[in-house]
Amino acid sequence: MALESANPVKSIEENTYKDNKTENSINILETISSNEDESNKVLNRITLNKLINNLEFREKEIIVLRYYKEKTQSEIAKILGISQVQVSRLEKKILEKMKKELVTN
Repeated sequence: MALESANPVKSIEENTYKDNKTENSINILETISSNEDESNKVLNRITLNKLINNLEFREKEIIVLRYYKEKTQSEIAKILGISQVQVSRLEKKILEKMKKELVTN
């Protein structure tokens, strides 16, 4: 460890590999592992997209506004012209519907 500390510092943008035939290069940042299971992430996104696409238009709109556009229930209520309590109840119902469909598939 002491010997390694004497090595020069490398930038994460520094190229670690260069293919002379194709001129492609890889830098240190591209080789760092995220320690996350990327295939699991992709599968979860596909499943979630499927569940959302199976929702009715208004249900889909509520979920997209709430979780993708990060709107509050009050903001969604104003957009849809309903009360915050109604948004809360609808959101709960929609999430239960999605959970049920996830379990049955």
